[in-house]
Amino acid sequence: MRKSKPKKRVILPDPKFNDTLVTQFVNNLMFDGKKSIAYNIFYNALDIVNDKAEKEGKSPLEVWKKALENVTPSVEVKSRRVGGATFQVPTEIRSERKVSYSMKNLILFARKRNGKSMAEKLASEILAAYNQEGGAYKKKEDMHKMAEANRAFAHFRF
Repeated sequence: MRKSKPKKRVILPDPKFNDTLVTQFVNNLMFDGKKSIAYNIFYNALDIVNDKAEKEGKSPLEVWKKALENVTPSVEVKSRRVGGATFQVPTEIRSERKVSYSMKNLILFARKRNGKSMAEKLASEILAAYNQEGGAYKKKEDMHKMAEANRAFAHFRF
C-alpha cells in the first residue's frame, strides 16, 4: 500500500466480559476460524484460574490482565546493517505491537506446556505469568537482557 495506510479494523467486545482485549486474545488463540471453540477454551481457562487463585481476592479477568502485563516487553532488538557489519539495535516497541506480542507469547508457551486440555495449559501459563515465571515471562526477560547488552548500539536507531 504505497499511498495510504490500511484502516484499523474495529474489534467488537466479547460477550461475557464486554472487553475488546479479550476478543483480541481469542482471535490470536483461534485456529481455522473456530472462534466459538477459542472462546470456550479461554473461558474454561479463566474458570480454572478462578478455582486456583481464589485466595488472591481478584477476579480471573484481573489475574489474566496482570499476567499479560507481566509478559509485555518494552524494548526489542532489530538487526541493522552498518558498513558490512550487522548490529542488534535496541528499539522501543509500539503499544499495539507490545500487546499483540505478549498475547502471542502467552499462547505459544501455553501450547508448548504439558497438560490435558488447552484450557488447562492456558490457565497454568496465565498463573505462571501472573507470578512472574513461566516461558512467556522468561522470553520477555531474555528480550530485555538482549536490549541491555546491545545498548551501546542504540545510536544506530532507524
